Amino acid sequence: MVKKPVRVRFAPAPTGYLHVGGARTALFNYLFARRHKGTFVLRVEDTDPARSSEEFYASIVEALRWLGLEWEEGPEVGGKYGPYRQSERRAVYDEALTRMQEAGTAYECFCTPEELEARREEMRAAGEAPRYDGRCAELSPEARAGLRAQGREPCLRFRMAAGADLAYDDLIRGRVEIKAAELDDFVIARPDGSPTYNFVCAVDDAAMAISHVIRGEDHISNTPRQIAVYRALGADLPLFAHVPLLLGPDKSRLSKRHGAKSVLEYREEGYLPEAFVNFLALLGWSYDDEREFFSLKELTKHFSLERVAKKGAVFDVEKLTWMNGTYLRKLSPEELFERARPWLEAANLFAWDDEAAVEVARRALALEHEKIKTLAEAPSLIDFFFAEHVTYDEKAEKNLRKLPGGVDMLRDLAEVCAALDDFSAAALEKRIRALAEERDLGAGKIIHAMRAALTGRAVGPSLFDLAALLGQERVVRRLAEATAVFKKPG
Repeated sequence: MVKKPVRVRFAPAPTGYLHVGGARTALFNYLFARRHKGTFVLRVEDTDPARSSEEFYASIVEALRWLGLEWEEGPEVGGKYGPYRQSERRAVYDEALTRMQEAGTAYECFCTPEELEARREEMRAAGEAPRYDGRCAELSPEARAGLRAQGREPCLRFRMAAGADLAYDDLIRGRVEIKAAELDDFVIARPDGSPTYNFVCAVDDAAMAISHVIRGEDHISNTPRQIAVYRALGADLPLFAHVPLLLGPDKSRLSKRHGAKSVLEYREEGYLPEAFVNFLALLGWSYDDEREFFSLKELTKHFSLERVAKKGAVFDVEKLTWMNGTYLRKLSPEELFERARPWLEAANLFAWDDEAAVEVARRALALEHEKIKTLAEAPSLIDFFFAEHVTYDEKAEKNLRKLPGGVDMLRDLAEVCAALDDFSAAALEKRIRALAEERDLGAGKIIHAMRAALTGRAVGPSLFDLAALLGQERVVRRLAEATAVFKKPG
């Protein structure tokens, strides 16, 4: 069901960085708005000054823009329903609170936290679900004045309709029914006058003409209270859609141990925004249960709430990395180099004003194009091209020690390479394979050992391509230096 005009909102609290669950929620809202030619609103829920910060706000904005999720209304953009930061909307909330008090849908509660907790304990002991017992709901003006004289500062509570069950149709989960016994008179403003989440959320959604509330299923418990506020305000209800939670591979709720990091951390680790968006979209949504790769433009064409699953979606970092590698392989060598440049610059492998070194780096990364999975891997994949001396990993050292003839063979390889007039990959391959035949050896044994000598690693790109790029002088020198491996205990 689509209610027109479509207006959706993503409403993060700047009390932390944007994590993958929030990013997925933002993406679904963005896609739904784009699909239906609607409006995507960014609203900042910063009513908690003790926990909110400008640093977190700036990081959320940066993460959304990295993902390509631009908003039509919100901070830094404006719009006719602003301001879009709740800390700047206190007058709106105060006016709504006054209206509700005058209408009798809100009342002052003078109960202290200690009194409330004592009553909850009594209810638990009696086997009842703890809830507010409504004892301040019908206080007389004289009683309220007397409590004030004791120095008590009241909060404001919403007056729920007595004995009324509540139900709504969720666009993902279907019919949701809440028994009246589960709904008590909840606090909508604290003693200092500051409004609470469920109240301001409903007030803002109504004031901003939000048509669809698309959010995580952890908000399901908030929905009946917000619906009650809508009705008290005389506002039209939005349509609700609660998307499934993200799960770790063990099917428990996603946490840091599963890879629940901030979006910007994934950016720093070298994931492409287009791959990350594609991966997020498939967490709980599918097009046809077969197709996996979509651009953001394609997602806006195909996305629908009808194909969002009810069950939790597994966040699998390995699949994200696989998908990212696939996207990287689709880049041209020139695009790959430019996208990897920030990581290469940070690694300080070579001087960027040295055109020859830059060209080596460009060609070296092209050799690793089929292997690279994240941009952050780029420096470690090509650093041996710029090292003065090679350090051998354990597998590389084993491959060297397996070389028939040992030191003598390495010296022969160095002499063969030094004697070549043409040091192209093709000429080098022809000569090395000929040498293997002359010595009645499998070419693979020489190739594995030679790669280890030149790179310090057991795996890597084509030996002959990388050797040609290293250059004849360095190849000969590294082959000679590799003889030291046989002088160590092994």
